[in-house]
Amino acid sequence: MNIRPATPADLEAITAIIDAAYAPYIPRLGRKPLPMLDDHAARIRDGQAWVADIDGEVAGVLVLLHADDHSMLDNVAVAPGQRRTGVGRALLQFAESEAERRGHPEIRLYTHETMVENIALYGRIGYVETRRGAHNGFRRVDFHKPLRRPPHS
Repeated sequence: MNIRPATPADLEAITAIIDAAYAPYIPRLGRKPLPMLDDHAARIRDGQAWVADIDGEVAGVLVLLHADDHSMLDNVAVAPGQRRTGVGRALLQFAESEAERRGHPEIRLYTHETMVENIALYGRIGYVETRRGAHNGFRRVDFHKPLRRPPHS
């Protein structure tokens, strides 16, 4: 598996993966989750999207945003045929490594409060819940994870 920056040629695969990953949540939320509404082409253009590539096929997608003091894991999704194969875990580890590379002390993310599977997963892998509340009409749960900062020379 190779994790690389997404290119415009990946747009169709990225959209399909995100739609497949989030479609099951539509009945819980009563509407499409925010990742399904995102401008994926802009994320690619702005260098915020990465893909897990296995033998030339996009197996997963990561959207990672950067602020001055943290990185934001905006989205991670895995192709249906690649679930439970380590692709998601590799993308999460890549996000943390990229945040550390940039010298950020933490990585943040959020999920909808009805996405209980995600909430449990993030807790298991070291993310700490920091807040629950409404944001843009969605009931979200915010998390952060402190990172090891590389020593400054």
